[in-house]
Amino acid sequence: MLAGCGSKLGTVEAPVPEPQSFSYTGQDVIPEEWWRSFDDEQLNRLMDSALTKNLNLASIWQQFQAAKAGVRIAGSNLWPQVEATLQSGISRPQPDFAGGENTQAGISASYEVDLWGRLNALQDAEVYRAKASYYDYQTAAMSLSAELSSAYFSVLTASKQLNLIKEQIEINEQIMKLIRNRFGSGQIRAVDILRQEQLLETTRGLAVSFERELALAQNRLDVLMGIPAQNDYVLEFKELPDLSPLPETGLPLELTRRRPDLQSAYERVKANDREYAAALSNRYPRLSFRLSGQVRSNTYTNLFREWAYSLAGNLVAPLFYGGRLQAEADQAEAFKQSAVYDYGQTVLVAFREVEDALVNEQKQKDRLEILERQLELTEKTNKQIRFEFFNGLSDYLDVLLALDEQQQLKRDQIRAEQQLIEFRINLYRALAGGFETRREQEEGS
Repeated sequence: MLAGCGSKLGTVEAPVPEPQSFSYTGQDVIPEEWWRSFDDEQLNRLMDSALTKNLNLASIWQQFQAAKAGVRIAGSNLWPQVEATLQSGISRPQPDFAGGENTQAGISASYEVDLWGRLNALQDAEVYRAKASYYDYQTAAMSLSAELSSAYFSVLTASKQLNLIKEQIEINEQIMKLIRNRFGSGQIRAVDILRQEQLLETTRGLAVSFERELALAQNRLDVLMGIPAQNDYVLEFKELPDLSPLPETGLPLELTRRRPDLQSAYERVKANDREYAAALSNRYPRLSFRLSGQVRSNTYTNLFREWAYSLAGNLVAPLFYGGRLQAEADQAEAFKQSAVYDYGQTVLVAFREVEDALVNEQKQKDRLEILERQLELTEKTNKQIRFEFFNGLSDYLDVLLALDEQQQLKRDQIRAEQQLIEFRINLYRALAGGFETRREQEEGS
């Protein structure tokens, strides 16, 4: 390609300041299929099913197939375009050559010489856009894996919360029986029974909420797996997993070579650069050739006896287009610069996502430690208050408040454990690169 038409773009640096290291890091290496770090075979099976059957992911794969076809379409312009024609008609009467069968057949070929690399530049642009489309597919697969993992652990959390609520209902019912017996002997006031009934009904209301939360989480999981929400799917409810050690975060700039969304943005910068080069070449002359051959006869038997040939060359040089060609070049350059800034913004967001996930996980661990200490203190306080109550040293209201606080803390602890897993999922999603799906293995990319 001539220098006047724009040389190919070299390495593009994101227009962002030099990033410092992330706040936290670990030693573990993130596996390509990062969800296997949770060591949950049920999650692995669900993930395999979702990556195969999810309809949104299948749609994005077809968009990638369309982008690959676009590469072939652009590449076809580098070859001669050959056409065959056949025309036949009958006219009456037949006084001269115009009458009779009047049959024509011909073949023609046209070819544009890519003097300035315009056609190659357009094909390169389609190649880069196809690569970007592939990385979009990988990004969608990564998003699906994170969303499905989140939905799966939401199901487990809702199930665990529901089991805890049932235990708390049972405890509150037992306490209700106990204080009713003490009311008969005059040791409990009627208002204390009403307060205990209120706590019992509140706990039953929470059970309904968690039943709804469990059903909605299962519905969300079903849709991600590509099955109707009303279809039954047998799921084993189990405990939430313990997290593996914090993974190694690496250097921030390594993300640009690893994350598929960043790679997609980078490929779009290169595609816009090639389109800018093509726009520049539009200002230069175009050279094309056309070769045609034709036969014509008013009888089918004499059709191929004589041929007429023509070879024409065509050189078109733009002289005055009212500034349109320069405007097209300026527009393409602006699109290119816009793609560079989009790439830089995507990089900044990627850095933030990693940093947010690291900070969230670390602070959530601190919060869980505080919750555990609160629970220990609440259990000791509850035990002491009950002792004082049975010895007539405190009111039942103190027992009720301590019991309510203890039960709420246990529910908060389960929710905090789920949030910690969510933050780890976000960290894996922010740090991990693309992974090969079964669709890629079977169909090829």
